[in-house]
Amino acid sequence: MARLMMVVLWPSFLVAIVAEGFFFSMFDPYDLSLFGTYPDIKPLAVYSIGFFCFWLFCSLASMLTFYLMAVPNEAPAGRRNFRGL
Repeated sequence: MARLMMVVLWPSFLVAIVAEGFFFSMFDPYDLSLFGTYPDIKPLAVYSIGFFCFWLFCSLASMLTFYLMAVPNEAPAGRRNFRGL
């Protein structure tokens, strides 16, 4: 379980850092609105919330990649393929 967490969380952490850097280099935290209103949140809190959101999405993508790599790509011996061969 610890190895799975390292394989999934570490690369997603690094990608979240890059994604946050790109995102907040284009958008200022004071210019972001939430449902048409501008929340009274400090920029550091916006950066932190943004980082954790990016990290969540990147970790979900890494987990999906790990899952797809772990799924066997061949059908069991007794099953036929879609052509009936």
